[in-house]
Amino acid sequence: MPKQSAPRELAGIAPKLVEITDEVLFADVWERPSLPPRDRSLVTVSVLAALYRSEQLPYHLGVALDNGLSVEELSEAITHLAFYAGWPNAMTAISLLKKIADERAA
Repeated sequence: MPKQSAPRELAGIAPKLVEITDEVLFADVWERPSLPPRDRSLVTVSVLAALYRSEQLPYHLGVALDNGLSVEELSEAITHLAFYAGWPNAMTAISLLKKIADERAA
């Protein structure tokens, strides 16, 4: 998987936020060996969907696919979350997953 990083266009307005995102979140937390990237992606997608963070979710759905999760596994996780995190959250997440899956299939 390519190394993750914060969007470069944000460095002009929030250089420290970009720096700590890259150095702490992506270079440290995401690289810790006790939880594989595939599992970290499943956790991340689940939390973003549950909290209705639809701006960050598309990026992390793509990362999850790159980290070895299948569309079917992500769909199942989102379906499961509907009962715990709310139907609207799940419907938004599944719509975003469909869009990304369709784009990758094209």
